[in-house]
Amino acid sequence: MKIRLQKIIADAGLASRREAERWIAEGKVKVNGFVENRPGTLADPAVDRIKVRGKLVPAQGGKVVIAFNKPAGVLTTMVKDDKGRLTVGELIKVEGSRVFPVGRLDYHTQGLLLFTNDGALGKKLLDPKYKVARVYQAKVSGVPDDKALGRLRRGVRLDTVPTQPIEAEVKRMSGNNCFVELTLVEGKNRHVKRVCEKIGHPVIKLKRIRFGPIALGAIPLGAWRYLTPREIRALNDTVRESA
Repeated sequence: MKIRLQKIIADAGLASRREAERWIAEGKVKVNGFVENRPGTLADPAVDRIKVRGKLVPAQGGKVVIAFNKPAGVLTTMVKDDKGRLTVGELIKVEGSRVFPVGRLDYHTQGLLLFTNDGALGKKLLDPKYKVARVYQAKVSGVPDDKALGRLRRGVRLDTVPTQPIEAEVKRMSGNNCFVELTLVEGKNRHVKRVCEKIGHPVIKLKRIRFGPIALGAIPLGAWRYLTPREIRALNDTVRESA
């Protein structure tokens, strides 16, 4: 189905429609190898090869994965919240494809959240047996000593069940508190906050900065982008190698 080129670019999370129109007028958009600078140009996102400022817009209709920088104060659900709170479903709109979040981030947690329409891949990314690493940056109360960090590295008990070992490293100070980088291979409910409470250093602020081979990078808060075919292959390779 052919739709306006600026809408395709906006739906891909690359720019607003107004900015996309400007890029088209400036000759920064190619369709099937040819510069397209006419306003109102139509294209088929499932068939046409569209490049914006040299970057390929992923074809819609196939398997897609989206990287989203979730703000704090947003619910990880695709349905409307009955209490009127903002949800990721209101911020993620993908033309021609129904995507779902791969796991979730707590209401007050920000950072990298993946979405996909590939159910098999999403399930494997969350399965602890595949040991897909999630990396978090946590601002915690106080400064954990070697003994406290050692407890995380050995695994602590949540609901009488020991967690998988957690890589933990103090990265920098923030007054009387500090930032700790934590790497997990499982994701129980409020996992990071609960293990930090267990060692006596509650989380003040939490952000996920990596999921497997995909880093948050420079995605603005509240914005999203399609993963490239290479990045999607890297995700599939991660669960394949870990099986």
